[in-house]
Amino acid sequence: MPFNTKIPLLLKKAYKEELKQYNHYLENGQYSNAWHHLERSHIVGQSYPLEHTYSHWLMLKFGFRQKDTKEILGQIIRMLVGGWKSFINHVPLGNTGGANVPSLKRMPIPNDIKEIFKINEKKKKLV
Repeated sequence: MPFNTKIPLLLKKAYKEELKQYNHYLENGQYSNAWHHLERSHIVGQSYPLEHTYSHWLMLKFGFRQKDTKEILGQIIRMLVGGWKSFINHVPLGNTGGANVPSLKRMPIPNDIKEIFKINEKKKKLV
């Protein structure tokens, strides 16, 4: 069984771009857009322990900012479990990571992110 320890460069770039967008919208008080990009960061990084856990950390902080008890509790649970599930590559792909969806539910991956995943897989096969 392969262990996921380090996010590939292409995915890291996409992950960081989502976090950049998250921060932009958060700073401008556009919370719905900020959350959208936080969910996308989760989708991109969920197979890698550090990125996965960090997305949940930011979701937890967002929950506190919004005074959303359900989100806070959901993120605490996800932070305890998510990282090691990433390490052993046992995550529900496409899951957006928020407490508003079941933590083990697979979800459709947005087409642009799906394309990034495909390119990453092609690069892995070339190595």
